[in-house]
Amino acid sequence: MSPGARCLACWDRTAPGVLAQSVLFIAIFYGIAVIWERDLGIVHKLLVSPASRMALVLGKALSAGVRGLPQAAIVYLLAWLLGVKIDWQPVSLAGVAVAVTLGAAAFATFSLIVACIVKTRERFMGIGQILTMPLFFASNAVYPISMMPEWLKVAARLNPLTYEVDAMRTLMVVGGRSLYGIGLDFVVLAAITLALTSLASRLYPNLAR
Repeated sequence: MSPGARCLACWDRTAPGVLAQSVLFIAIFYGIAVIWERDLGIVHKLLVSPASRMALVLGKALSAGVRGLPQAAIVYLLAWLLGVKIDWQPVSLAGVAVAVTLGAAAFATFSLIVACIVKTRERFMGIGQILTMPLFFASNAVYPISMMPEWLKVAARLNPLTYEVDAMRTLMVVGGRSLYGIGLDFVVLAAITLALTSLASRLYPNLAR
């Protein structure tokens, strides 16, 4: 294989990881916006509204997911310009959009949980910086899990980003193969998002205290 072909194959593999990284980096700092809302008194107004806590958190999770879609469009454009073999079938595009939305929602609600606990911007920024890189590198976004040491393989399998990347790699790139099965990828992402949303809805009133 020529150097150019190897480089193109490398981009085919890493493009889904770049997209997942972009979504992660946006969503993981979503909690800082919630802390700003608390400081501006918006959280207090939301808490006295008739809307349920679950609905409030789901709305924020969905908004984070929608914010991830423009990132996906930009990564798709750059990947196409670099010659990556993108799968443009409508079903594949819709699947990637769902994976992006679920991944962003999961990490945004996780960010919201952290914000409800630390409650200050300074503490949140420090914790967000600490969490971002371990989550990214303890996944299959850059390196195959088969190349990792055993302890890191365990961490990667517990990392929701791994399943997001696995789904994207299957749907985004022509010839992509899922390591765990595309169905399991979406089930894990949906289950984690639901569990984190439930926990965040219980902790959300703590912001106003």
